[in-house]
Amino acid sequence: MCAMAPAPRPPVRPLSIDEARARVLAAVRPLPAEDVAVEEALGRVLAGDVAAAHDVPGFANSAMDGFAVRSGPAGRRLRLVGESRAGAPAEAEVGEGQAVRISTGALLPAGADAVLQLELAREDDRTVTLDDDVAPGRNVRFPGEDLASGAVVLRAGTRLGAAAVGVAVAAGRSRVRCARRPAIAIVTTGDELTAPGDALGPGALHDSNALTLAALATQAGAQIVRTARSRDTAAATRAALAGALEAADVVVASGGVSVGPHDHVKDALRDLGVEEAFWRVALRPGRPTWFGTRGDTAVFGLPGNPVSAMVTFALFARPALAAMQGAAALPRRGRARLAVPVTRHPDRDECVRVRIEDGVATPTGPQGSHVLTSMLGADALAIVARGDGEVPAGGEVEVERL
Repeated sequence: MCAMAPAPRPPVRPLSIDEARARVLAAVRPLPAEDVAVEEALGRVLAGDVAAAHDVPGFANSAMDGFAVRSGPAGRRLRLVGESRAGAPAEAEVGEGQAVRISTGALLPAGADAVLQLELAREDDRTVTLDDDVAPGRNVRFPGEDLASGAVVLRAGTRLGAAAVGVAVAAGRSRVRCARRPAIAIVTTGDELTAPGDALGPGALHDSNALTLAALATQAGAQIVRTARSRDTAAATRAALAGALEAADVVVASGGVSVGPHDHVKDALRDLGVEEAFWRVALRPGRPTWFGTRGDTAVFGLPGNPVSAMVTFALFARPALAAMQGAAALPRRGRARLAVPVTRHPDRDECVRVRIEDGVATPTGPQGSHVLTSMLGADALAIVARGDGEVPAGGEVEVERL
């Protein structure tokens, strides 16, 4: 009796963008925190709240160059009894019929409750005449007006931009607690790849993916610890990925993840103990995207076409890097109207590179996955849902900021 052949397995349905992203975020964990000097904190993500150690400003001071006076009506002629400069307060107290010359930011002297700016006063022979009424508190910055002592001024999960670094310093911090930066290794694969600037032989291409992916990772707060370029052989691919896995929290490989005879990335990762979470996303560009883990190391196998690599990095690797740093992982989404009609793909969502102005999304040019210039000027991806026909000009689509 002949044994029956096993029934063929049904094809695995490619995941949607959101399904794939959910699997990525379920697999990554926040990295440990470390103390960081404020001078080195730009772009880092806070691992704890920052509270103000004192009021800011810590004293009543002048918002104008002018004269510190007691409030009252215009027309008064006051005797000048001193000067208060930033960092050099006046020693004199302001009494009735007196004024102190004062600079912006200088301590308001005792006895004064307002400042009249220079333009509204006339100084002559150690006196000053006020040409305007002066209400209490005029041109005075009060203690705690910016930051109140003990108040939380920066929340955990905040990525520190220039203003946030300044606020941390104003709040009295010389160091802040931040998530460790993810260490990332990048592996590009392909016999055709040539170093930047090198002469191109027949069929060769300059390896733009290595630098664009490294730039995207750096912008996302990661630290590049290793880059490697692999030939299209099983042994070379395995060796490059083995070194990357030992060096990094996140490995990003580009190319070699499809089904051709020279695509070795998936087999190499399997042999190296990386467990596959998914392969293939219902996405254009970027269908053959792969993701898996080995222990706490996250591994992305991205397509080799340069636009596909950048788009899939933005959709999947960037949220993972944010989550590992304790930042908000999901990019901002909104809606915009298409400037031109876009044909739908029957079974894949398409990420069209667009510029957005006044709520209108305009494609950046030809959208082929090899057309890297389509990323120039793109500030968002317009996600055109799969289906029949087209989305007409003026039709609304979901957009995700880059």
